Amino acid sequence: MKGMLVIISGPSGSGKGTVVKRLDPVRNYALSISVTTRSPRDGERDGRDYFFRTPEQFKHMRENNQLLEHAVYCNHYYGTPRNYVKEQINSGKAVVLEIEVNGALQVRDKFEEAVLIFLLPPTLAELHSRLVRRNTEDAYRIEDRIKRAHEEIKLINKYDYLVINDRVADAVERINTIVEAESLKPFRNRDAILHFKG
Repeated sequence: MKGMLVIISGPSGSGKGTVVKRLDPVRNYALSISVTTRSPRDGERDGRDYFFRTPEQFKHMRENNQLLEHAVYCNHYYGTPRNYVKEQINSGKAVVLEIEVNGALQVRDKFEEAVLIFLLPPTLAELHSRLVRRNTEDAYRIEDRIKRAHEEIKLINKYDYLVINDRVADAVERINTIVEAESLKPFRNRDAILHFKG
C-alpha cells in the first residue's frame, strides 16, 4: 500500500495532541514531530513532543528547505521536518501531522493526496473551558486563542473530514475509520490493481 499524509488540525484546546497520542502505531501510523520556537510546557521533552528550537535555528532550517511547511501561531514559529515525512510515506506509513490550518493548506498545495481532518470540541463554550482547565496561559492569551479559533473555523470547508472530539476514544475511532477508508482508494493500491490487468 502506498503511504499517505494525514493532517489533523483544529483550534487550540480541541484536543489534537491527546487524540494524536492515542492513535495506535500498530495500525501503521507514524507520528510526525513538529519544530517550534515556543517554550516547552510542563512534561514536554525535546525530540518527543516537539523539536524545540531558537528563532535563529528555525530560520536556518527554513532557509535551507528543511521544512515541509511553516507558520506563525500566537507569536511562535512551527514547522514540519521534510525528510522524516517523505521517508515514512515511502515506507507505506500513514504519516500524521498535527499542524495548524495555514500550515495544513500549505502542505495540501504540495501533496494533493493529503487527507485533511479538522478536529473540534462539541461547542465553543467547551473549547473555552478546556483552555481554562489547561492552566497554561493567562486570560489574555486564552481570548487570543478563541479569536484565532473563529478564524480557523471559517476554513473548515477546505478540509476533507470533520471530527467532533466529544470523547477522545470516539474521536480516535473516527480517525481510524477515515484512514482505513482512504487506504482502500484505488490510487493508493495501484500495484494490487496491476495483478488484475493481465
